[in-house]
Amino acid sequence: MDLDSQEQLLRLSETHGRDDLVVVIGAPDPESAAVTAETIAKGDPSYAGALAGVQLGLEVRHVLDEEIRQEVPDDIWDAQIGVMADVLDGAALTEAVAKASQADGASG
Repeated sequence: MDLDSQEQLLRLSETHGRDDLVVVIGAPDPESAAVTAETIAKGDPSYAGALAGVQLGLEVRHVLDEEIRQEVPDDIWDAQIGVMADVLDGAALTEAVAKASQADGASG
């Protein structure tokens, strides 16, 4: 997760409140998905960005999570996400995000 995205998430959580936000990520592999989810939920593990030491505790979901899929209109899914859903392991990605964002008591 780049430094600008961290700053934007911090600003959004301060503006809208943590209970009103869900962050949907699209990382292509479980490792990067887990690091991104951990950064959003528990703070930047590299201590380099705006989320260093900041536990936002935001809910994090992968775009291939079935609950997210149900929220996306079919035409948008097919145009923007469909190919990714066909080639990536959605279950592994969803599991990696859930584990990384909920460990150690983070909400989500």
